[in-house]
Amino acid sequence: MALLGLDIGTSGTKALVLHPNGTVAATAEAPHELQTPRPGWTQQDPENWWSAARTAAHQALRKAGIKSSRITAIGLSGQMHGSVFLGEGPKPLRPALLWNDQRTAAQCRRIEQAAGGREQLINMVSNPALTGFTAPKILWFRENEPAKYEKCRHVLLPKDYIRYRLTGEYVSEVSDASGTLLLDVKSRRWHDDLISRLGIDRSILPPVVESQEITGRITPAVAAATGLPAGIPVVGGAGDQAAGAVGTGVVAPGLVSAAMGTSGVIFAAAASPRTDPQGRVHTLCHAIPNTWCVFGCMLSAGGSLQWLRNALYTAETQQLVRKKKDPGVLYERMMALAEKAPVGAENLFFLPYLTGERCPHADPAARGCFIGLTPRHGQAHLIRAVLEGITFGMREQVAILRSLGIPIEQVRASGGGARSAFWRRLQADMYQAPVVTIHVSEGAALGAAILAGVGAGLWSSVPEATAQIIRVRRRNNPNGRRAEFYEAHYRKYAGLYPALRASFADLII
Repeated sequence: MALLGLDIGTSGTKALVLHPNGTVAATAEAPHELQTPRPGWTQQDPENWWSAARTAAHQALRKAGIKSSRITAIGLSGQMHGSVFLGEGPKPLRPALLWNDQRTAAQCRRIEQAAGGREQLINMVSNPALTGFTAPKILWFRENEPAKYEKCRHVLLPKDYIRYRLTGEYVSEVSDASGTLLLDVKSRRWHDDLISRLGIDRSILPPVVESQEITGRITPAVAAATGLPAGIPVVGGAGDQAAGAVGTGVVAPGLVSAAMGTSGVIFAAAASPRTDPQGRVHTLCHAIPNTWCVFGCMLSAGGSLQWLRNALYTAETQQLVRKKKDPGVLYERMMALAEKAPVGAENLFFLPYLTGERCPHADPAARGCFIGLTPRHGQAHLIRAVLEGITFGMREQVAILRSLGIPIEQVRASGGGARSAFWRRLQADMYQAPVVTIHVSEGAALGAAILAGVGAGLWSSVPEATAQIIRVRRRNNPNGRRAEFYEAHYRKYAGLYPALRASFADLII
């Protein structure tokens, strides 16, 4: 008996085979192509996702040495907010607009107007209108490609398109639907009033269910094409953020994840919907019934450290790439240097806004910068300042969560921020909370497989499943003296963006 998790990411689809005892038997990934027809536009062909899903599933099963007949259930996860426009059949009417597509600024303004203003919109759907969300993409499609829009009968999110191809069913679930800007997050159902105000035909939106519910079964045609037995149940699954939280065990209030990839995400589980009136963080349904999540995303977390690595070690990075070796080995050297620099880098600050910012400052004009440079500052200071600046950016999100009354008892670190003992200590001191790592790093694909197991009845609930599967490996507690220093140092950092905001706007070419 085994479970299959599929995660439809931006760069590729990952498949994971999970044994009920919590052992990951194998993983595999198949890549996607990204289309950028204009600056700021990003889109993909959903049929590439379907091809990649079949390839990754086949490879994962082969690597695990498991026959497809042993798969008990399939769970789905995927990049959020993307829009798949379908007519009567499986072929999309156009490429899907992705989460990082920026073409819909005008539509976001019209959504706010239709809702009665930004505050009223947040009150309705718990989030402000952002270009990445699905609702403005629907309006853009209607306004810019009306002939194709007339043929539209269904709008699906990326993972839900794969569900449709597997089962023939048009279904979504609450965590992913929360990111469309069309769901009443508090009541976990479509917001019919807002949908009506926007003139969207309600029938093009799929029904929404809870994440562990069975939504359909593998069809005979798919079974013949893939080798997966007909009748295997496919559960609701979750958007990548909620599925990733399940995969790290962040499923109950008090638990928070800090994921450092190119971007940085602070994600907290909550027993009730906690909405930020200012819209600085997102409030969505979690992948557990009667549970919500609040999270924020800074755009250049690990991306800032990668930029510094490339700038300081250009020749070595290029040499490693030419030899097809991972330039990530240079990060160990950078961490060792940073640890030798004084705490606070002798008042050198770094603002990590290399690609603008999303949370808590929704400002595409924001720019990265060093502030406080003197002749005393050397390479070690620069590295430490960047690490401290990135972590301060994450700390800003932690502060917002606490202001909303969300308890933070333990932070589970993943990604680049989990690999370095120095960076884990830095996070514990700045968050003023214990920072732990867990024994697995499979994230959203693991979460999807766990949801599949709950849907199939292997566990009675998601918290029961994660309690059996997820194990804490390392723990770093905050150091009182350093935490006190960083609290005062953070107040200086927090004042820099407001002081520079107008200047950033003047720098746009």
